[in-house]
Parts: sequence; structure tokens; C-alpha cells
Amino acid sequence: MGKINVLDKHTAELIAAGEVVERPSSVVKELLENSIDAGADKITVEIRRGGIDFLRITDNGSGILKDDIRNAFKRNATSKISEESDLERILTLGFRGEALASISSVSKVQIITKSKEEPDGTAYVIEGGEEKSFEDAGCPDGTTFIMRELFYNVPARFKFLKKDVAEGNSVSGVIDRIALSHPEISFTFIRDDKKVLQTSGDGKLLSVIYSVYGRDFAKTLIPVNYELDGIKVHGYISKPVNGRPNRRMQNVFINGRFVKSNTVSMAMQEACKNSIMVGKFPSCVLNIEMSAEAVDVNVHPSKIEVRFINERPVFDAVYHGVKSSLLKNDTRKEVVLEQTRQLNPFELANRVIKDKPENMPGSKPIAPKISVPLKSEIPPIFSELDFNSEKKVSKVADSVSPFRAYKNILKTAGEKILPKEEKPKSSVPEQTLHTVPEQLISNNSESEKTKAELPTLRAEFGKTDGQHKISTIIDKDKNTFRYIGEAMDTYIIVETDNNKIVLIDKHAAHERIIFEKLKREKGRGSVQMLLVPVTVTLDADEYNSAIEHLDMLKEVGFDVEDFGGNSIIVRSAPSYLRDTDVEETVLEICSHIADNRKEVISEHMEWIYHNISCRSAIKAGNKSTAKELIDIAETVFSDDTIRYCPHGRPVCIELSKYEIEKQFGRA
Repeated sequence: MGKINVLDKHTAELIAAGEVVERPSSVVKELLENSIDAGADKITVEIRRGGIDFLRITDNGSGILKDDIRNAFKRNATSKISEESDLERILTLGFRGEALASISSVSKVQIITKSKEEPDGTAYVIEGGEEKSFEDAGCPDGTTFIMRELFYNVPARFKFLKKDVAEGNSVSGVIDRIALSHPEISFTFIRDDKKVLQTSGDGKLLSVIYSVYGRDFAKTLIPVNYELDGIKVHGYISKPVNGRPNRRMQNVFINGRFVKSNTVSMAMQEACKNSIMVGKFPSCVLNIEMSAEAVDVNVHPSKIEVRFINERPVFDAVYHGVKSSLLKNDTRKEVVLEQTRQLNPFELANRVIKDKPENMPGSKPIAPKISVPLKSEIPPIFSELDFNSEKKVSKVADSVSPFRAYKNILKTAGEKILPKEEKPKSSVPEQTLHTVPEQLISNNSESEKTKAELPTLRAEFGKTDGQHKISTIIDKDKNTFRYIGEAMDTYIIVETDNNKIVLIDKHAAHERIIFEKLKREKGRGSVQMLLVPVTVTLDADEYNSAIEHLDMLKEVGFDVEDFGGNSIIVRSAPSYLRDTDVEETVLEICSHIADNRKEVISEHMEWIYHNISCRSAIKAGNKSTAKELIDIAETVFSDDTIRYCPHGRPVCIELSKYEIEKQFGRA
């Protein structure tokens, strides 16, 4: 072991600075937190070259008193706490007293500040931890902090900085998160002389989300507002259908501080379980307000990691807050069709003439390419033209008016393709229209007579007439919709009373319906005795798992006994299962339990419900009766929890009348 040396002050400060200042974004985070703690409501951040060469932060906060400026740059000097007990109830973002000392020891710093109590401001310059100047300055209330040449005196640290673009993006990420945590503050971010972010400071979180992430992301969010046991959870979370492949868009703030918490992430994931696709994660901007004594933020110099005195209340508040928000605010997925703009005659004629130089007089003419909405091929009216005739092309090209050229093309095409005596015949066969009593269409008709007649009418209008299925009107708790039919043996088509077409995935919907029933019944529901008990042979691990969980299997509907020799015998099973599926289902259940021993009983049961409901549900592509489909549609419309299948796929999508009319040029 070598000789032990006591490091000099400067070297010790450089080492300590490495814990706080890792890159420009670390500097921005520390200084923004100081500005917020100073009461600023307008903050401007400007960087160049990713913040490595130049970084300036200006705020209109309380400023620093002249006599306190030198002390502010000393290590462990802070105005946030004064004694040990203050660490137990930290409400400010900064409190360690290390930021300014660390930054000034590895860069060239200038600070211009003025407090409201003093008539003049002060300009202070410190480079590499050494004071260069200290003088009066004229400036408004607040503080301007300028940093230049980060790590100029620590080349070993400088070479580990990333490219300017990467460092600038890191700074942008820090500003985004802090802006989201304080919508009451107006933030301006200027990057290489270009303004890239401006928030209004109006206190509305959604407007900040719009500024930071854009309109498309903001449209995927639903509000969360919940309070449990003194813990308040508010903000926004994404709809399950808009899940992302990672957790990077999860912004969690505790008492205004951005944090990373496994407790909060797991609570959100559990709340979205069975609604979000497997492997996807919800996005969020959630603020958690709780007692300062219940959370410890003094875990790491970055102050991103936190510890809770009791994690369970935090988990429960987030879980129930997100769950109740999904039940209340999540809606069916609405389809937005892309509209292709049709060319007007002027544009069409110009394209025929000008798109290709080969089409000009004197060149070998070729057929022009015409863009047609929804199809890539050339319409017959143009594909049949004789473009080998130079005379015709020259005549078109020499026309003064492109619109007239367009008319000539159509005239020529009409003469060639559609003789005057012939008229195109409609390919749509005449059909018999079937009507239903008018009183069932109106939401206002709720007479006892109508209700009494409803089952009969359903039966009558569920019949078919020849090849044409008769439309069915269903009234369920004043939500009127009309059953139209089924497409591709998979999608139920209904029309609602608010001018929307709803497509229901019959397998996904039926799967979720069975899943919810199984969860509610918990083995007390429909269980059928097997005429011939099923014997299932397992390997050693699966057999042991089954014997250890006989009570759980019974609770989910399987009456299982030990049959010896690594075998079990199944005497009853949930009635949703076909007899032929019992053996394979039990095999999968025992295999899952053996492979996931650490899971709690409730997680095993939920997986089993998934498995049973998936096997029992109507399969896509199979033929179904109108009654089966109508029953599924009725349940979907009457139960708002039937929105996603247990694997997270949407049960139905909506297509509004407006979106349809856009495609026909009516809107």
C-alpha cells in the first residue's frame, strides 16, 4: 500500500465537482432549480455548441444579495437548509450547496445579479475556482448566469463529453422535464441562436405538454386527478392503445421534482394491465404531492432517486388514480382516414403536358402518369388513349389553356371508350329494403310497450330474407344502435345513434367478456363436471406445482386431484372450455406455474383467466350466428370496461360520419 496523501483543496474540489457536474445538462439542471427556488416565473436558457462553449440562464427571481455572492460559490453554502432537521422536510429543489462551487471549479463563470432589496446589481467573475473580478453593475431584478468553456482545466473529463448535438439534446431533455413540472413558469430555450421551446407559464399542464411533445402526443392523453390517504396524484396518462415500447416517456414528479421511481412505474403498469399490449408501457406526466417527511430526496447528488418511508400508500394512490382515469376517460379508438386531394382540371392538364419532357412536341410521346386517390393505376379513361399519335399530343401541348387541353383529352377519351349509344350499367343489384318500427330508432321512445316488444322485434329482425340479412335495431339503456352485419367473418358492424360506424373484433370482445366474468365469478360461476375425467401427465416440476396449488386451481374452476405417478386427474372445468381443450389448458397452466414460481397467487390466477378466455372465445374467421354477434355487441355497448382484450388489443374502433364523408368529398 502506497503512502496516504491529503489532497489539496483544488484537487479535492475537482473530484467533488465530478459528482455534480457531469456534462452541460447537469449545469442546466442545477441552475434551473436555483432559479425556481428563487421564485422566478420567467426563465430563459441559451446554449451554443451543446452548452460546452457557452451557456446562459436568465431569470427574474429574487436575486442574490451583494454580501452573499462570494459565499454562494463556497462549497456546502446554501440558503435552503440551516440545520440537520431540515433534511427531513425538504421542499426546495436545491439544498446541498454544491452546484455553484462545482460549476465554477471546472469552467469560466460570470454572474450578474440584483436583489429587490438593493438599488444596484453586482457582476462577479470566477474561473477555475479563482475570483477574477467583483464589481457593481446595472441590471434588472433577478440573476443571469453565464458559463463558458466547460472542463477547460480538466482535459481528462472534457474528452468524455459527447458530440455537440448529443449534449444539446441532453440539455433539451432537462429543460423539457423541468418545464413539465412547473407549468406556472414561462420557459424559453434558445439553441444555437434558434428558439426551440417557449411555454406560456399559464399554469395549464396540457399547454406545456403541447409545447414540449406536440399536438399528436397531447391528443393521446387523458387526465388523472385522484387523492388517497393524503397523497394527491394529478396530471395525464396515455390511453392504453397508445402504449410505447419503453418507459422513456414516463415523466413522474414528486413535489415538483423529477424522479425515477420503480414503485410508481409498477403501479402504472398494474393499472394498465389487461388493457395495454404486452411489451408496451404507458406514457405519462404525473405529479405526486405528498408530505415532505414521507419521502427522502437526499439519496444521490443528482437528486433523481428517492426513497419512500412507506411505498404501499404511494403505489395504491397511483394505481387507483390511473385505473379510475382509464375507466372514466378512455374511449373507443377512432379511425382517421387519410384524405388524398384530387387534382383539379387545371393541375391535371398541366401534369399531362409538363410532367415528362418526353411529352413535349418533337419527342417520342408516352402515356402520362396520373395520380388517382386510393389507387396507383391509371384510370381506364386515360389508359385507352392513343398516345402514339404525335399529332394529338402536339395539339394538346399547343393549346393556350391547360383547362381546354384537359377538356380535349376527356372528349377524345369519351369518343374512344364510351360510345354515345352505350351507357355504363350499374353493378349494384337491386335489393329489397327492410325497415323497422320508427319508434325504436329514437332515443326518446322509452314506452313500456316498446320495451315489452323489444325481444320479439329482435328475434324478428334477426332473421334473414334470401341472401340479404335484415338489419336489427337494439336499444340498450338508451344507447341505440343498429346491427348491420359481419365483415370477413371477424368484424361486427354496427351503426350508432350519433352517426358513427363501429367495427367490433368479435374474438377480442368475446375474450374480454369471458375474462371479466371469470374474474367476477372466481370459480363460483359456471363449472361443468366432465363425463369422462381427464388424466394429465406432467413432468416433475409441473406435477409439484400442480399439487402445491390445488386450492388455486379449484378457485379458478378446475377440480383436480393427485393421481400419482406425476399425473393429476381433472374432474370438472370451467364451462367456457370445450372438453377437447381441458387437457391442453391444464398442461399450460401447470407449466406456467412451474416457470413462474415467484409470482403471487393473484398473478397466476389472472394468467389462467387469460388462457381460458382466449381458448373459449369465438375465433376470428369462423362463422357466427347473428344472435351471437348481437349479444357481443350489446355487451360491448353496455359495459364500458370492455375496451381492450386481455392482451391489450382494442376491442372496437369507431369511424365517424365526418371521416367517411371526407372520402366522398362531402366534407
